[in-house]
Amino acid sequence: MNKIITISRQYGSGGRQIGKKTAEIFGIPFYDSEIITQAARESGFAEQAFEKAEEKATNSLLYSITMGMNAYAAHDYGVAGLSVDDRIFLAQSDVIRRVAEEGSCVIVGRCADYILKDKENVVNIFICAGLDFRIQHAVSQYGLSSTKAAESILKYDKRRANYYNYHSTQRWGDVNNYHLSIRSDFGGIDHAVNCIKAFLEVE
Repeated sequence: MNKIITISRQYGSGGRQIGKKTAEIFGIPFYDSEIITQAARESGFAEQAFEKAEEKATNSLLYSITMGMNAYAAHDYGVAGLSVDDRIFLAQSDVIRRVAEEGSCVIVGRCADYILKDKENVVNIFICAGLDFRIQHAVSQYGLSSTKAAESILKYDKRRANYYNYHSTQRWGDVNNYHLSIRSDFGGIDHAVNCIKAFLEVE
């Protein structure tokens, strides 16, 4: 198999677990926070700076104002006009492109599906689930209360959507962006992994 698998996911849907298990089945590298670690090391930015850049995306209006003006400036005046957050995104993108060039792998989040949209051997997957499943999953995996889990689901989904929508010309969660969408609450985590395996083997 020579495939780059990108996984976008709703918070609490088990997307990271599904991605990791998929990588293990095929014996290929798995990248999630590892992307941030490599990008931080190569760019000189602290890992916390990458996390902060994503946190800003919680408020779409604020995110567009704080980043958008600098993006337009960059278009006219080159890289010198880029905001810190834009440069952080570019550093992260460089790492994603490089690991994709190195061979088959699974990459979770980070707008990887959009960054690699021109590569032919990329399979984009979206993992979603019903709210009750996601709350239960967040409670069991992250030790949150039910109330806190529900709040986190809304916050992180909004953050991911705003971050993705700003950095791409696509919309986060739009089925047209993905080759396969799976509801992880139908059959559970292992069933979702088996669905991906079967899909890739047909491919």
